[in-house]
Formats: sequence, C-alpha cells, structure tokens
Amino acid sequence: MKVVTLGEIMLRLSPAGCKRFVEVDAFDVIWGGGEANVAVSCANYGLDAYFVSKLPKHEIGQAALNALRRYGVKTDHIARGGDRVGIYYCETGASMRPSKVIYDRANSAIAEADPSDFDFDAIMEGADWFHWSGITPAISDKAAELTRLACEAAKRHGVTVSVDLNFRKKLWTSEKAQSIMRPLMKYVDVCIGNEEDAELCLGFKPDADVEGGETNAEGYKGIFEAMAKEFGFKYVASTLRESFSATHNGWKAMIYDGKEFYESKRYDINPIIDRVGGGDSFSGGLIYGLLTMPTQGEALEFAVAASALKQTIPGDFNLVTVDEVKALAGGSANGRVQR
Repeated sequence: MKVVTLGEIMLRLSPAGCKRFVEVDAFDVIWGGGEANVAVSCANYGLDAYFVSKLPKHEIGQAALNALRRYGVKTDHIARGGDRVGIYYCETGASMRPSKVIYDRANSAIAEADPSDFDFDAIMEGADWFHWSGITPAISDKAAELTRLACEAAKRHGVTVSVDLNFRKKLWTSEKAQSIMRPLMKYVDVCIGNEEDAELCLGFKPDADVEGGETNAEGYKGIFEAMAKEFGFKYVASTLRESFSATHNGWKAMIYDGKEFYESKRYDINPIIDRVGGGDSFSGGLIYGLLTMPTQGEALEFAVAASALKQTIPGDFNLVTVDEVKALAGGSANGRVQR
C-alpha cells in the first residue's frame, strides 16, 4: 500500500539530555518534521511511504534525504533546489519545566517551492493514502498553494486524504489558519487534531477543561459530530493528553466514524523521554490501522499504543515495529527485558 505525505523535514538542534539552551556549547543533530515523521512510521510498518518536499542540493539537504532513506522512506518525489533547510531548536523539559521550541525556518526550500517543482498527478498515481498537516500551509502562502494542489490531485485519483490540524502559534494566527484550513477541509476524509487544533484551525471548541487535566471524552462527542456534519469527514480522531508535568502524561484517544464513538485504553507515560513527534506517531499509527484493520477501534488502539511508545524514544522519529506496537496494545506494558 502506498502512502504519500507532504511537508518539511527540518534539522533539529537539541541540548543533550534536559540541559538548557544557555548552558551548552554543542547540540545533538536530529532530523524531523511532522509529515516526515509520519512517513517514517508508515515505512517502519511496511507500507510504501513517499515523502514529498524540496531540499537544497548541498550537503545538508543530502543529509536530510539520507535520514529519510535510512528508515525506508521513498524520496523519489523530493525536488532539489532552494537555499536552506529549515532548522528548529528543541530544549527538553523536565518535571514542571516545559519543553521549548525555537524556529529558524523562514525561506526554507519547501517554503519557497513552486507548483512546477512537483507533478502531483504522477505522485498520487496508485496511492492509497495522502497525509498532510496544518504545519505545511502555515510555512508560507506558497506551501499553502502546494497543499491545495496536492489535495486536488489526491481527490482526482481517489486517494483517501487525512489531515493533522497541528496548529502552531509561532507560525500563524488563528484567523489566518481558519482562512486557509477551513476551505481545505472539503478534500479531507480523516481529520486528526486535539482540542486546541480544532478550536484555532476550524473554530470548534470541546466542552472539556484540558488545561485543568480534564480529558473526559464526553466533552468531545459534540464537537466530533459537528465537525463531521459540516465537513463530511469519514473519521474524526483526537488524542487526549493529561499533562501532569513535562515528563508525566496520561495518554488516550477517541475516534468517531459518523455513527459510533470509540475511546481507547489509557496509558500512563512516566517518564516521557521525548514527546516531540508524539502526535505524528499517532497519525502514522492511525493511517496504518485504518488501512489494515477491520474496525476503527482496533485502528485507534494501534495508533495510541504506537504514540505512547514514541514518547519513550529520543528524537522525532517513531522507531518501532508493528509487533512491538501490537504487543503494547495487547497489554504487554511491564517493560521487562526481552531475552
């Protein structure tokens, strides 16, 4: 099965461990970015995962390409050119100190890419699934246009389209996000997003005090129904994160197929090693689950287990196998050494 994702892969520079930016003289080099993370997950599960982007022809661009190829992601449709690879700095928090992200991604190659860089009809030929996130149209107006063209091509070829709303306040305002994102929803079959994303990208607010630690799924049912009714989504899904501290979270999710709601089991993740990419790993797991499993409940349990595992792994990529995810989803969570 062929899965296509569109977005930006970035160079992540992080202090080792939980050190602060201001105290280090060196950074760990990590590659990541929303849709690239999803592509890596899908490739690890045995799907034919294609990542679509643009990278400079210089050595740093090649290093990004190599990072994807290392995990089996197909890079046939990555255009080469432009001046720079986007960078972000990530400081890992601990206990009551939150993690912090600083972006340096303006004028990156994909932000400046033109429609002529891609043949989206050729890219979508034979594809089963196309995934994008709200980060990509937030990068630039050019990237927003690429997103629209990719969605149109996906629909012409009968490809299932999913979106992770992924609102990023450092990239755009809620008003700009809604002006771009709401029109794009007509192409979407599967909508993924947490409570903040749904409110800031689409204007829907759940009846739940998430900041106060309340993630009762009942508060999400009305918003899921309203979103599905307005935009015609086949599925609406959301992770439900209880943030007790930067390194201790409760984690579960809910999905709605227009008829029934399904709430997953809950995981207590303590300690979190790296929560960056947790949502992307949920998207990758859900894509695999909906493509290969008979029920939305089984697909959701796979996605939640996959994303819980990701948060125990340093870096952006979720480096787990189908068997490992199924073992956790099936109840094997004691962490004993496997010999």
